[in-house]
Amino acid sequence: MDGVLVIDKPAGPTSHDVVARVRRMTGWKKVGHTGTLDPMATGVLPLVVGRATRLAQFLSASDKVYEAEVRLGWATDTYDAQGQRVGPAHSISSWPPPERLEPILDRFRGSYVQAAPPFSARRIDGIRAYALAREGKPAEPKAAPVTVHEICCLAREGDRLRLRIRCSAGFYVRSFAHELGVALGAGAHLSALRRTRSGDFEVAQAIGLELVERQTQAAGERLVPIERLLASMPAVVVTEEGAARTRHGHDLRPEDLCSRPDGSVGRVRVIDRQGTLLAIGEVSGTSGLLHPGIVVV
Repeated sequence: MDGVLVIDKPAGPTSHDVVARVRRMTGWKKVGHTGTLDPMATGVLPLVVGRATRLAQFLSASDKVYEAEVRLGWATDTYDAQGQRVGPAHSISSWPPPERLEPILDRFRGSYVQAAPPFSARRIDGIRAYALAREGKPAEPKAAPVTVHEICCLAREGDRLRLRIRCSAGFYVRSFAHELGVALGAGAHLSALRRTRSGDFEVAQAIGLELVERQTQAAGERLVPIERLLASMPAVVVTEEGAARTRHGHDLRPEDLCSRPDGSVGRVRVIDRQGTLLAIGEVSGTSGLLHPGIVVV
């Protein structure tokens, strides 16, 4: 079994818990995920299986789409509903009018540097930030560049705001909720989160854990084959000799290729004439040859 199984993660378990449960239920030995979802979050969690585990770094770098519920009135130490209340509570009778809310939301659109929550998996001198935070030690993870392509207000009801967010990998919706509360001067936290898309994978193609548990064969039937992964990445077809060189991790010469890669392209999928994915390659800056950096066969 090689490919991606898209799980509709329920609230409660960690992403690592989901991986362990799927591994146990299916008997698959090699299973990993392409980016964590917080325990309280639900939705799209792509799991890489078999040889596809070697592609996790490329799949995890894809954009994400979330539906988030932000509750205004108080902040928490974890920036979500599972944390302890910090700071004063504010009485909120209604949300700010759209003419005031939209300019504030606009501050979070585009590219900027975002600080991760203190309770996060980011490492500080080799230690997870959440481990330091739980011990009451200073936990200030290094900020990282992110891009928010879209923030759309779906509904406003009392002290709750529901938003759709399309963003780059590495964006913390919890940090956004906390910072939105600061910008509004009332405190806020993330009260619910659902990921509806991760790269090419949508919630419509996801399978629930309970179905995998009841019908183990359903997991294999829903597996996205490895040949269908990273479809947006350009492909280079190799000859039989080129396929053999690829399997051994050797640089590919012009005579090994059925077509030359575009010089402006970075990484490419290296496939044989039958369409089998062999490797992810990149043109070497020194030799100018195509190097199969990640071999998957």
